[in-house]
Amino acid sequence: MINHVVLFKLKDYPEAEKEVVLHKIKSALEGLNGKIEQLKHLEVGLNYELNAKSYDVCLISHFETVADLDIYRVHPEHLKVVDLITEATVERAAVDFEF
Repeated sequence: MINHVVLFKLKDYPEAEKEVVLHKIKSALEGLNGKIEQLKHLEVGLNYELNAKSYDVCLISHFETVADLDIYRVHPEHLKVVDLITEATVERAAVDFEF
């Protein structure tokens, strides 16, 4: 199995707007469940501290193989979410590992 972990840091939003953007991203990511056959597990966590110096969103997803992860990366439903996230973020970090 492949564990795909991605962290996102949002742009500098006012606090109320940041909460809205965070929940929009969380909802969009969670909406991928059931839409992409290769996606075996997905969870999204939001940093409890809105003004943290660290990252704001954590995505953890599982795939059976690297090939399945590659299919996910270019899937049209995933790319829609990528567009949303790209508009709202300034940093991204990712780690993929076997478990």
